[in-house]
Amino acid sequence: MTNAQTSPDDRDRSRETDDAGTAPTEHQLTEHHFTESVTPDEFKAAFRNHPAGVAVITADAGDGPVALTATSVFSVSVAPPLLVFSVSELSSSTPTIRRAETVVVHLLGAAQIDIAKLGATSGIDRFADTSIWERLPTGEPHFPAAHAWIRGRVVNTMDAGGSTVVAVQALETHAPPAGDPSADAREAEPLVYHNRTWHRLGDHSKID
Repeated sequence: MTNAQTSPDDRDRSRETDDAGTAPTEHQLTEHHFTESVTPDEFKAAFRNHPAGVAVITADAGDGPVALTATSVFSVSVAPPLLVFSVSELSSSTPTIRRAETVVVHLLGAAQIDIAKLGATSGIDRFADTSIWERLPTGEPHFPAAHAWIRGRVVNTMDAGGSTVVAVQALETHAPPAGDPSADAREAEPLVYHNRTWHRLGDHSKID
């Protein structure tokens, strides 16, 4: 499933202005001298046993839409609403995401596994099928079938090894409201990636 864009298995986790209009400092973890203690394969093996939700990130910096599948999306703050993800330097989508002012993060359910696979497949035109995507009124490409999506402004980036960590402030969300039956795992069936395999959550996965 590894591809030129990004790979869920790699667990890959731009620089814009902050709310005050000034450019935030970009930290360079790559400048540190790390002492190698485990091999890349050992490190990946540890994270393969750590399941993660699946997201597809889209952006367009003015030269066409890009999309990639990532398992590194997580929320870091609710006030202000901030999320973080990372993209690999090997991804052909990374330059666009680093230049983009805004991105759309699609949080997927099992019913949208085709979108997840689309974003994780290299060497194809992910936007060739115009029936599965459209542009928001603000111009960003997005997949309407996603269980939930967040449009946000890129507020900072940080180089980290062979990846770029991207911080995004949420500007708009589309998701089932709290308490809505469609937000329950029984109906939403969240899509999870674990040990190089896609999984769905539901009543069968509840343990408490």
